[in-house]
Amino acid sequence: MIRVVVVDDHHLVRQGIRALIGQAPDMQVIGEAEDGQGALELIGRSPPDVVVADVAMPRLNGIQMIRHIVKLGVNTKVVILSMYSDETLVRQAIKYGAAGYLLKSSVAEELLLAIRAAAKGDIYLSPQVSRALLDDYISQEEGGDASPLDALTPREGQVFQLVAEGNSNTRIAKLLNLSPKTVEKHRASLMAKLGVNDLPGLMRVAIKQKLIFI
Repeated sequence: MIRVVVVDDHHLVRQGIRALIGQAPDMQVIGEAEDGQGALELIGRSPPDVVVADVAMPRLNGIQMIRHIVKLGVNTKVVILSMYSDETLVRQAIKYGAAGYLLKSSVAEELLLAIRAAAKGDIYLSPQVSRALLDDYISQEEGGDASPLDALTPREGQVFQLVAEGNSNTRIAKLLNLSPKTVEKHRASLMAKLGVNDLPGLMRVAIKQKLIFI
C-alpha cells in the first residue's frame, strides 16, 4: 500500500485529491497539510511513501519543501501538482529531487500514475511539461543554468520566502521557533549570497525565481 500525504493551501483541492486517491486500491492518504512546513511536521512523525504538493504555498513552498525532505534523509518522494508550467519551476523541482511534476489541468488518472511511478523510484512528468526540458536538464547536469537559490541552505531559502511574504524578523522567529538574532543572521547571509542589500532587491529576486507569486 502506497502511503500518501497531500499538501495544498486550498482545502477543497486537498479534498478532491483525497477522494481520487481513495478510489485507488493500492494507495491511501495518511495525512494532509496546508503548507510545506506542516508537511515536514507530518513527515517527521511518520514518513509517507509519496507527498503530493502544490508549488505556491505560504511559509514554505513546494520546491523549498523538497530540499528540506531531502535533508531529512527519509525515503519520501515528492510529486508536484501545480497550475504553473513555468520552465524555471519545473527545472528547480526536478533539480532539487521531485519525482514528478503535473499540471492541475491534467486528467485525474495521471496523478495516480505519477504516485505509482514515484513510489517505484521513477520520475513522471505531465505530457504538458516538455520532455525536452527533462532531457536538457539531465544532459547539462552541473553545467546547467544555475539558480541564485542554489547557493542558499534550505533554512535560508525558507527565511527568504517568509521575508518576501512580508514577515518581520520577530514573526519569522516565532514561525520557525528560532531566536530573532538567528533569523537576522540567516537574513544577512542570504542577502550576501544573492548580492542584494535591501528589501526591494530581495523582492525582485523572489519574484524572478518564482519564490512568491504575484
